[in-house]
Amino acid sequence: MREIVLINITGEDRPGLTAAITGALAQGGVNILDIGQAVIHDTLSFGILVELPGHEGASAVLKDVLFMGYKHDQQVRFTPVAEEDYQQWVAGQGKPRHIVTLLTRKVTAEQLHRVSSITAKYGLNIDHIDRLSGRRPLGMPDELGKGCIEFSVRGEPDDTDALRAEFLSVAQELNVDIAFQRDSLFRRNRRLAVFDMDSTLIEAEVIDELAKAAGVGDKVSAITERAMRGELDFRASFTERLALLKGLPETALAEIGARLRLTEGAEVLFAELKRLGYKTAILSGGFTYFARQLQARLGIDYVFANELQIENGRLTGVAVEPIVDAQRKADLLRELAEREGLRLEQTIAVGDGANDLPMLGLAGLGVAFRAKPLVKQSAKQAISTLGLDGILYLLGFRDRDGME
Repeated sequence: MREIVLINITGEDRPGLTAAITGALAQGGVNILDIGQAVIHDTLSFGILVELPGHEGASAVLKDVLFMGYKHDQQVRFTPVAEEDYQQWVAGQGKPRHIVTLLTRKVTAEQLHRVSSITAKYGLNIDHIDRLSGRRPLGMPDELGKGCIEFSVRGEPDDTDALRAEFLSVAQELNVDIAFQRDSLFRRNRRLAVFDMDSTLIEAEVIDELAKAAGVGDKVSAITERAMRGELDFRASFTERLALLKGLPETALAEIGARLRLTEGAEVLFAELKRLGYKTAILSGGFTYFARQLQARLGIDYVFANELQIENGRLTGVAVEPIVDAQRKADLLRELAEREGLRLEQTIAVGDGANDLPMLGLAGLGVAFRAKPLVKQSAKQAISTLGLDGILYLLGFRDRDGME
C-alpha cells in the first residue's frame, strides 16, 4: 500500500542540504509529487510531498531523511496525507491563476494584510508570495525606496469588477498601487511597448510649456487639464490650444526641449526593455520635435506624434495632418503589432490621459501612469506610487535581474 507524506524541513540554509535529502529519498525509490523551497534571511523552508513505496522500507527512508536533517542541523516534520486529500489537490490543477502585484515605496504589514484579505474575500487562494524588489537598507528615506511584493493566486474571482474596485480603493487609501492580472503565457512573452510622451515619459505637458513662452499659459493649461480629465474632445481641444500658439518663434522649441526632464525610472525601463528584446514606440498627441529628442536619448524604435507647421521661423498655429488623437494611437498600436508579427496580448501601452484609454484597453497590458482618476478607474492597471521602471515588476522582473 502506498503512503503519501509531506516532509517539511526548516533551519539555517546550508549548501548541499537538498542533495543530501533527495539522495536519501532516492535510495528508497521515492516518487516526488511536489516540491518547493524558499530562503528568507538565510533561513530555509523546504517542503517535499512524496509517494513512498508500499513496503517496509518506507520507514527506513524516513529515518534516513531524519538523520540527514539532524546532520545538517535542520528540523524535520512528517505529515501523512490521505490519498483522497491528494486527489482533491490534483483536481484543483488547471484552475485559473492570477498575479496580484503590490507596488509601494515601503512595504508594511498593513498593506499585505489588506491585499491578502481582499483576495480571500473573493475566493482566491494564495499559492506563492515573492519579493521582486531589492533588499532595503535600514534608514532609507521612503521617497527613495522601491518595494514590490508579488502574490500568485489560484481561482476565479466571484466578481472581478468589484475586486478591482476594492483594490483601487485600498491603493488610494494607503498610497500604493495594486495590479491584478491573469497569469498567462503572454504575461511573460510581451515584446512591444508603446508610450504616451507628455506627463508620461517626460514630467511636463509640452504644449503648456510652449503656451507659457507665447504668453498664453493660463488659457492653454486650463484647456489641457480638462482634456486630460476627459471633459473635452482631444482633437477639438488640441486645435483650440494650438491656435493660441500662432506666431511663437521656432527658437522657443529648442529652449523648451533643453529643459525637459525625463520621468523617474524612464532610463532604467528602456534600458531593460531593450536588453530583453522589446520594440518600443512613442504614440503621442504631443509634437515630433520633442519626441525625436527622446528617441535619440532612450533608443526608441518608432515615433508617431504631431508635426508643427512652421513658416518664416514661426508657428502657424496648426499641425500637419494626420493628427495623433485617441483613435489614431489605438490604430498605430494595432499596426505596429502586425508589423512586428505580434499578437495584441504581447503588447504594453502606457499613458496618463483620457486620449490614451483606447490604446490602453487594446494592449495586453495597459498601464495608466500617474493618471487622472477617470483614467485610473478605466485602465486595466495603474501606477502612481513608483516611477516608470515599476512597469518591470508587472512583467515579473526582479531588481536583481537588472544586475545580470
